[in-house]
Amino acid sequence: MLTAISLKKSLDNPTALQGVIYLSKEGDLEHYAFKEKEKAFLKDMLFSKNKEQLTFTNGTHQLLIFKQKESSSETYKAEYARRAGAKAWGFLKDLDAAVAYGLGENVSLAPFLEGCMLASYSFQKYKTEKKTFPSTLEVVANGLSQQEADFLQLSINATFVARTLVNEPAIFLTAPQLSEEIEALGKEYGFETEIFDETRIASLKMAGLLAVNAGSELPPTFSIMCHRPDKPINDKPIVLVGKGVVYDTGGLSLKPTANSMDLMKSDMAGAATVVGTMCAVAKLNLPIEVIGLIPATDNRPGYNAVTPGDVIEYPNGKTVEILNTDAEGRLILADALIFAQKYNPGLVIDVATLTGAAMAAIGKEGAVMMGTASQEWKSQLQQAGETTCERLVEFPIWEEYDEQLKSNIADITNLGGPTGGAITAGKFLQHFIDFEWIHLDIAGPAYSKSSDSYKPAGGSGFGVRLLTRFLSNYTQSTK
Repeated sequence: MLTAISLKKSLDNPTALQGVIYLSKEGDLEHYAFKEKEKAFLKDMLFSKNKEQLTFTNGTHQLLIFKQKESSSETYKAEYARRAGAKAWGFLKDLDAAVAYGLGENVSLAPFLEGCMLASYSFQKYKTEKKTFPSTLEVVANGLSQQEADFLQLSINATFVARTLVNEPAIFLTAPQLSEEIEALGKEYGFETEIFDETRIASLKMAGLLAVNAGSELPPTFSIMCHRPDKPINDKPIVLVGKGVVYDTGGLSLKPTANSMDLMKSDMAGAATVVGTMCAVAKLNLPIEVIGLIPATDNRPGYNAVTPGDVIEYPNGKTVEILNTDAEGRLILADALIFAQKYNPGLVIDVATLTGAAMAAIGKEGAVMMGTASQEWKSQLQQAGETTCERLVEFPIWEEYDEQLKSNIADITNLGGPTGGAITAGKFLQHFIDFEWIHLDIAGPAYSKSSDSYKPAGGSGFGVRLLTRFLSNYTQSTK
């Protein structure tokens, strides 16, 4: 698994190359010590015959050569480079060392390296026979700065943190264990942590978290992560909230379909995204104050489990009739959104695998976004999504959807009607936040049964690169 980048500006031994080459144009071949006949052959195959990749081996070279694909869309141009990078990993993983050459004006070299590193991820903790792969990607490039290389390395390692948390089985990653992992990561990456136990949660009257946890034999936790630089450039912190349902049976509203619980260890992917983002923010030492909040529990149909029809009251006085215990994520997020307001935030972003309706609407190619934040905030987040190809589709949050949340006996219910499920889930959350707020429903891209290029089977870590890029861009725009 590639976790480090070693950057060089020139070739040590130009007559014996082993690894992958990424070309942006025909002239880039002049940077390499190919013989004239070899150079002519490569130009003909890659540029005249328009092959996008070519394996080239002789007595001295063992190479897989890629040509950058041109596109009017920078998003697709970069995404092609990532997918080419994933193919490069398939070649590099069997070599003694992983070396990527990018001499010349390689405008898409960074996403190429990103795809290569992301594709190298493997989760082998429970394998009895573990495979070994190169851990450092040696990069020879004159157009990539050390700052760009460092950003790539740190954002990818943070994505690996999120992937691993999602891939852990529920028998290990309980709510208390998730908090222990957060504390350990805080020490490793350099952010502050504070963990609330069940007693503290009860004293704060976190009604949703306590209700969802009622059927569990294990206590809930509420984890706080803080990145507070000495001189933050933001007067008000940005607060990230992640749904931490470590396993979801649906509670007494038991999930009805075959195999519907198989992947429910991934219902804490929103929490994993926030944890991974906090790791990146802290390690990059971004000059902004960022807070991460993780309400965590499992959702089980135990003896004391919350019952459909029960009513709970939140600290803000709002009462909720729980019509479906499988709509539990929004219940615990509501507690975190209420708590987030104590920081007087400039922006709150929640991340959650909240609804199957979001996945049904747009599939696995992106996440649903909605909220009350200004268009400027939303545009900046969407732009980061285009840059990372972790794209966002904005859904409306019109007042008419509130009609579906009306209750006969409480202020609102936790379940909308048969249509617009992703939107009514967001509308529910809106009742618990008075600050600028964006909701991201990542149910589609958070987890996959099979691999797709640089996205492995299992947890994808979706959202870490998106939020890290968004926060990094924010620091640049406010300087």
